[in-house]
Amino acid sequence: MADTSDSATRAARDLRVVFSRLRRRLREVAQDTDLSPSQESALTLVGKHGAATASALAATEGVRPQSMATTLAALEQQGLIRRAPDPADGRRQLVTLTEAGRARVEDNRQARSEWLARAFQERYTEEERQAVLRVLELMDRLSEP
Repeated sequence: MADTSDSATRAARDLRVVFSRLRRRLREVAQDTDLSPSQESALTLVGKHGAATASALAATEGVRPQSMATTLAALEQQGLIRRAPDPADGRRQLVTLTEAGRARVEDNRQARSEWLARAFQERYTEEERQAVLRVLELMDRLSEP
């Protein structure tokens, strides 16, 4: 990284640290005590992407298929997901959310959004919130190809 400025290196490091802390805090806000972090993550993933195979979910989460199978079995036992044959390939099963699973994902999303909005309202002045919005516009460039 000889051609990278000190400020760019520091910004990258500090951003990762802040995002990691914020991600952990958001998980804590909506975390259900009856779900493990891997179960919560898988449930959110199915809610976000819709019907998927267990192997696709495992690949997305970066876990072994056996681990994902265990996670999905626990979610199915709690009535949060269902498995059904894939219409395109009857040998595979697609995982989808049940109504209870959809409600859980939406409740968690709502809790996170409400906490974040309250935190911005309580911890920042209007001027600081406007500064955050300007920075977010700049940060959005990082997600561009």
